[in-house]
Amino acid sequence: MRTLVVAAALALSVAACKKTGDNTYQVQTPTIGVDTHVVKTPEVNVGTKTDTISTPVVGTKKDTIVIDKPVVGTKKTEVKVPTVTVKKP
Repeated sequence: MRTLVVAAALALSVAACKKTGDNTYQVQTPTIGVDTHVVKTPEVNVGTKTDTISTPVVGTKKDTIVIDKPVVGTKKTEVKVPTVTVKKP
């Protein structure tokens, strides 16, 4: 029963909205009569950028005929990082 009431309220709230332009919606709210408000949503841009980081490399190097000496170094690696910019209304 509770989910039916929530579903009905959600359907009424979605039905009372109308898109009027880029990132703007016209919303009717129930009062004595009907009030109409314009709500602006934020603009969100999602993308990626490429960064270069140093990652560790572990290997071995011949020290003598019998012994391999461990060697630690670094190498450059490119990684893609997500970017998000939000422009408030």
